[in-house]
Amino acid sequence: MSTVETMALAGGILLFIISFASTQIALYILIFSMLLGPELVVGATAGATLGRGVTLRVDDFILVIIGFSWLARMAIYKELGFFLRTPLNRPIAVYITVCLVATLLGALSGRVNLKTGFFFVLKYFEYMVVYFMVVNHLQDKKQIRYFLWALLFTCVVVSFFGISQIPGGGRVSAPFEGEVGEPNTFGGYLLFMMAITIGLVLTSNLWKDRLIYGGIFAIAFIPFLFTESRGSYLAFFPMLAAFVWLSEKRKLVLLSLLFLLALLPLVAPQAVKQRVSYTFTQRYHPGQHVEVGNVRLDTSTSARLWSWRAALRDFPRHPLIGFGVTGYSFLDAQFPRVLVETGLVGLIAFLLVLRAIFKQGIIVFGQVHDPLRRGISMGFLAGFIGLLVHAVGANTFIIVRIMEPFWFVAGMVVMIPELEASLSGEGHDAPAE
Repeated sequence: MSTVETMALAGGILLFIISFASTQIALYILIFSMLLGPELVVGATAGATLGRGVTLRVDDFILVIIGFSWLARMAIYKELGFFLRTPLNRPIAVYITVCLVATLLGALSGRVNLKTGFFFVLKYFEYMVVYFMVVNHLQDKKQIRYFLWALLFTCVVVSFFGISQIPGGGRVSAPFEGEVGEPNTFGGYLLFMMAITIGLVLTSNLWKDRLIYGGIFAIAFIPFLFTESRGSYLAFFPMLAAFVWLSEKRKLVLLSLLFLLALLPLVAPQAVKQRVSYTFTQRYHPGQHVEVGNVRLDTSTSARLWSWRAALRDFPRHPLIGFGVTGYSFLDAQFPRVLVETGLVGLIAFLLVLRAIFKQGIIVFGQVHDPLRRGISMGFLAGFIGLLVHAVGANTFIIVRIMEPFWFVAGMVVMIPELEASLSGEGHDAPAE
């Protein structure tokens, strides 16, 4: 065994021991590893995915180790329980089951390499382990505040890393993305975290807190622009519009949104303007399949829109349960990918998960009055709406670097009513399904 392997094994054992001893410390480690964990590319994927390597990050291994230590702790200390009952448990369980069944049937009929398909299904849902760990661990309001600041600190660190890339030219991405970065992923992550900060700004009663949250937003907005992710730009405005609907300061938010729309063309960096205009001005290329009027869309946009057409064309071959995960060619768009891989049954199950998230977010937002927790729930809802739009041209809801923070905050939001009730003497029952 090499020195590196020995150190990795020792680190894994130490992490398991720490996680077993304290779930809270494990969750902090997970927060910091979400965007600060290096990636490894292992081999080439079998089956009909993309022919790319399977991307693994340190946080993948950290999450597996922490997850096993948590399950071991729950098994030994049975009074802790395994999975707290929440409104999201059933939709998540149904969707996971559909994906596993679709992949198994795809493997039996030769469309899916079973090992590859099963591995990808595990990666699809590893971030949901974060959700269950959070909801099972949260016991008081202070934890929400501390976890929030850990998430915001991580956001600031990776934002400064993105800003440091700007002078070098090109599109910025998160740390440790390998030779080829993923600006669209970074854009989706920053979009969600900016939504959280806006929610906190709108609900805070203290100017000091507003300045801090607003400063974090400004720091994140700079690399967000330089990701040059058009899908993230497109999602940014529905995210902002959600605050007009959610906030009690609707007129102020609406005026601010209109002011931003008027100001952006004047202050946006030249690289951003060129990236947006490139959508309609790229020189002719055989990959430009889509035209709007007399204007050809660029190859990247065309490929994403074409993937919708391809999925709608081919899914009737296996309409109910789909081709199985990895059983169809790679699609960089969430909804057609779900449809073609898991069929109508899988799409309905996926939409039920999204519905449950949205419904619970609305319920919590309507119940909570504390400024911090109201801001978190408002920002979560607006960020969720933004990510739904982001998913039109990206696999947003299976990208770990977006979904780990998303499901972490989802766990906090779902538990807010439980914490409010327990501290006001109303009981300890979890939110009813």
